This record gives sequence, C-alpha cells and structure tokens, in this order.
Amino acid sequence: MATGRNCFFDKLKELREKGMSPLVVGIDPRLDRMPEAFLRTSDPLYYFSKAVVDGTAGLLPGYKINIAFFGQLGYDGFASLKRVLDYIPNDMYVILDAKCGDIGSTSCAYAKAIFDYFGADATTVNPYLGEDALVPFFEYRDKGVFVLCLTSNPGASDFQYLSVDGVPLYLEVARKVSSWNEKYGNIGLVVGATYPDELSTLREEVPELVFLTPGIGAQGGDLEAAIRYGITKSGILPVIPVSRAIIYPEGEAKYSELVRERTLFYIEKIDEQIALLDT
Repeated sequence: MATGRNCFFDKLKELREKGMSPLVVGIDPRLDRMPEAFLRTSDPLYYFSKAVVDGTAGLLPGYKINIAFFGQLGYDGFASLKRVLDYIPNDMYVILDAKCGDIGSTSCAYAKAIFDYFGADATTVNPYLGEDALVPFFEYRDKGVFVLCLTSNPGASDFQYLSVDGVPLYLEVARKVSSWNEKYGNIGLVVGATYPDELSTLREEVPELVFLTPGIGAQGGDLEAAIRYGITKSGILPVIPVSRAIIYPEGEAKYSELVRERTLFYIEKIDEQIALLDT
C-alpha cells in the first residue's frame, strides 16, 4: 500500500492531476454471494479478494475494504485480511472501513491496529463521542480519516437529520469536522450519494473537505451530484467506492474478467461526469 510523509489527501490531489479515476472498488467478501469456486479454496476471503485485485489493479487508485466481513470469522478472518492487504500493489491505497469511535485509550488501540498493524492509508470513524475520541486517528498526519456525516442507508434520518438549534445534525457535524481539520489537515467526510441536495448544501458549507461518497451502484446514488458537489474548491475529487455492483457481477466469463468489465464501466461513467465539470 502507498506510503510516504505527505497527507493522504495530498496523494489524492496528485492522482487527480495524473488523471486517475476517483473510483475505488469496495471489497466486501460475503460467503453467501461469492462464486462457489472460492468456497472450495483453503482461504475463500483471501482468494475472492485476490481475484478482485487481479481484475482491477492498474485501473484505479485503491480499494475500500470493510473490516467486518473479515472480522466475522475471527482469527482466520483477520489473517485473511492481512494477506489481502499484503497482496495489494504498493502504488495503490487502501481505505479500511471500520467506523470506529470510542474513548481515547480505546480509539488509540483501534488506530494502532488500523494504521500500524494493518497498514491502511485511511479509515472511517464515528463522531458520536466527540473530538477526544478521534484525536488518536487524527494524529496519524499522513493518513486519511473520514468522519461519518450523512450516510447512504435508509435509517440515516433517525438521527442525522435531527435539528440542533435549527440546523440538521449532519450539517453541524460537517462544521465541527471542518474546524478540526484546520488543526490536523487530514480529515474528510462520509457523505452518501443518495442525497444530492444535501451534497450540494454540504459542499457550500465546507468547500475544502474531501468527501468519501458511497451509494453509487446497488444503492442507486446520484453519480452526477456526487461528482459535481463532491469536488473540493481546490479540485480534489471525491472518493467514490462501488462494491456490490462490481464484485458480484453476472456472466459466464472468468470472475476477474467480469469484475474488470464492471470496473471499466464505472470508470467510463465517472469520466463522463468529470468531463461535464468543464462545460
């Protein structure tokens, strides 16, 4: 995985300048959905994920890996995750999707596991416990930390739209994260592509925060809005993860070839929207 002293978001800007797609493939290995051939291997999670990497390496800048699909198998699952991370080419980055957030000492342990042991380049965190719970992540200045703001799931409205002095909670989270980022410089927001109007509002409120924008593909998110409102004032594109629509393709061809076809399809769609930014 990518290493270096520059902040993760500096790397994203460099990738944008090189014309690299902002698409990342989400690796969410589900035993109930992967092709049966992988279930017959000695390490299904690893070989399935390896096939995803084999079909997509060189096409995009990185991957978003959800730790839960590995952790559910305990020690063996985490061993598989480490094998996957070691297999990913060094010039690609990994966002380890963990959504952590706990008291300071516990968050410190989470951060060490994610950044030091697994070697992830970025992660996702939950802001519910406040700044002190997230400082252990922020202090890894060369890493990226995406704070949950407005998620793409239907239940997001249960809490994220609650009014705080007349302001929806998700907007208050964005403002708070923006103030934290003035100090640390390595913080972004998770903002679902399923809410185009809110994307526009958030971009106006926080013009420089980088967005991680899930919801494209199986969840039916708005790709045009994700690109148009996702790009920062300084020109950094949002990170756009696509998982199920790419890693569970239909067809008779070799699995890695099907994954490659789906990846190229989304790269083309994203490129079309990027081109519209200049029109």
